[in-house]
Amino acid sequence: MIREELLVVRFRFTVRGVVFSALLAALLVVLSFLTVNIGVSPIPFTMENMAVMLAGALLGPWYGFFSMLLVVALTALGLPLLHNTGGIADILGPSGGFVWSWPICAFAVGWFVLRIPQMNGRSRGRAMVLRYMLLLAIVEVFGSLLNYVAGVLQLAAVASVPLTKALVLGCYPYLLPDFLKAVVVALITLPVSVLYPPSRLVLGSQASVVTLDD
Repeated sequence: MIREELLVVRFRFTVRGVVFSALLAALLVVLSFLTVNIGVSPIPFTMENMAVMLAGALLGPWYGFFSMLLVVALTALGLPLLHNTGGIADILGPSGGFVWSWPICAFAVGWFVLRIPQMNGRSRGRAMVLRYMLLLAIVEVFGSLLNYVAGVLQLAAVASVPLTKALVLGCYPYLLPDFLKAVVVALITLPVSVLYPPSRLVLGSQASVVTLDD
């Protein structure tokens, strides 16, 4: 028997959902200050996409999307949320594709995480835990790769460089660190999602649980 926690199809605001969305948005703002300029690229090494992956994995697709949309919208309005900078230039500049695609990445991560069979009390053996963590890591890596699609294409267009050079500047140096970040996010998500799947976390008593038989 598989217990699969599903969010309602129609997105609706709840107090819990808005609070947790704001918390994940705030986490991204905090992580944006952990920035290292690597010198070979205009794109700094940051921890921001960890918050993006966590938003999708913990809040589900819609609230993950909403959480990251808050950051993008407020940044575009000029609030200094990203390593103490803000404004439309952060969205339209060379690294802007990595920013405005955050809501899309969070939605994709949340959508796929909901489709990983959840573990119940009888299915928490070592093999099941490792399998679940591996699937989570794969989903997180997929979310990061989506971020590169938008980011690299905008970098190539705005900086007027060939796509091959944009990949060197904005993708290749970050693949291994992002893989490691995906593993860390999976380790964080694993215990939280077992106790508080997205539907329970953001909807509380309104969460719907669907039980499916093999």
